[in-house]
Amino acid sequence: MKSLEAQATKEIYRRYRALPWRQLWREEVAIFDQSSPQDRLARVGLIRAVAVVFSESDASTDADDVRLWLRKCLADPQEKLRRYAMAALPKVGAAQEDEARLIALLQGTNNTREKKFVAEALDKIGSDLTLEATRGLLPRTEQKALASIARGTNPGHLEMHSVSELPDTPTLCLRGRRGLERWVQEEVEGSQRFRVVDAQPGLVRVMPKGPFSLGDLFELRCFGTAGFFLGRGSTNEELAEVVSSQKTQALLGAFTEGAWRYRMEFVGKGHQRGAIREIADRVFSTAPAVLNDPRGALWSVDFREEGKTHSVELRPRFSPDPRTAYRLADIPAASHPPLAACLVRLAGRSADEVIWDPFCGSATELIESAIQGDFCSIIGTDRCSETIAIAKRNFAAAPGGPYSPTLAACDFREYRTIAGLGAGKVSLLITNPPMGMRVPIANLRGLIADLFTVAADVLRPGGRLVFVNPLHLENPHPALVLEARHVVDMSGFDCRVELYVRRP
Repeated sequence: MKSLEAQATKEIYRRYRALPWRQLWREEVAIFDQSSPQDRLARVGLIRAVAVVFSESDASTDADDVRLWLRKCLADPQEKLRRYAMAALPKVGAAQEDEARLIALLQGTNNTREKKFVAEALDKIGSDLTLEATRGLLPRTEQKALASIARGTNPGHLEMHSVSELPDTPTLCLRGRRGLERWVQEEVEGSQRFRVVDAQPGLVRVMPKGPFSLGDLFELRCFGTAGFFLGRGSTNEELAEVVSSQKTQALLGAFTEGAWRYRMEFVGKGHQRGAIREIADRVFSTAPAVLNDPRGALWSVDFREEGKTHSVELRPRFSPDPRTAYRLADIPAASHPPLAACLVRLAGRSADEVIWDPFCGSATELIESAIQGDFCSIIGTDRCSETIAIAKRNFAAAPGGPYSPTLAACDFREYRTIAGLGAGKVSLLITNPPMGMRVPIANLRGLIADLFTVAADVLRPGGRLVFVNPLHLENPHPALVLEARHVVDMSGFDCRVELYVRRP
């Protein structure tokens, strides 16, 4: 019976949800208000629909009236209507008066279920009023209020350049696409701050050689994400002990300005709301300065399944990644920046470098090449003029500039029309060509064959072709000699990263 009732409520909500705001607010709410208690209960999904459609519409002029209406629903004798109004208030920007009413309802009801839903609404509103009313009584709501207050008064930031000497030397997990580990290791080994501990597909573990900053870590460009290894646990209780440990608090203190706010994720396991709530509650009871807050948190605690246990990593959350802040705009199927950095590392550097990307897209490979310095000229071509405009914007924001690339809209096979391109003119042709996955390519095999043909002509003796080959298509030109080939995961399918050298 309950499932049928719930299904009916969902259908009512979907019907109202599809209506334009004016019709919903001016007509349907009026009908709802004039209905009998039984009819209002049957149409309770309207309350949710009002909140959702309001939040998605340009309806700010109705905000006060909407909140007033929800307050009336909050005082309705029927518990279900009150419950829907509680959930709706945060969506429409609850005012202090609304928060006070919810607190009064929390303190005045003996209904356990109603207390639960009031607390969940206060979790989303949480100001000093909520904190004062729930301190020591509702730890979860108290924690949410502390996080909300911190977010509103001082969101904080990650300390990028503060050099920290930690009591225990942390292990860092550098994660990325399978197949890129060799270049991550090579980059780490060439650094002054870190050393490689071990590597496996998609993961390189490193340790600092001494005091370091997050800025030092993010000078490395070949990894995807970085996380501090905190420990392992088999149960929620053990995982909470790891998250609340002195080690975790030392790391948060070393690299955070502001409140220690984090979110949790069971990587690859979807929503685990029950486990996350239990772990967050346990953490707060032990370490009340460590606040679970998925809204704009500076840190993520990642649980990764390893047999019967989970490893725990503390990962800084950047938006954007400081290494790729130059990506002001992007295109469909754009290059993955760590992959581009790995292509640049595979290519190496030669004297008087002339670099060309025939499928430059948003210019990721070219910008990663430019950041390394020591080049004469950089050229990018792409068939789409809008894409070239994006590449120009990104280049203008790239670190180490200003650069003066040549960026032109044309088919790469018409390269002779571009200044600086021609037979034997290029020392490095570096590209991540179309794969035909997200953007259909009519004749991908012919395109890659033409790329080999063009490379054989345009490269000077000793020049290099570095690209991601989406096909098992061998080079047909004896002038190009295969020097290296590595299989790399391209998010669900494998490609070959290849390096060819032009014969003298």
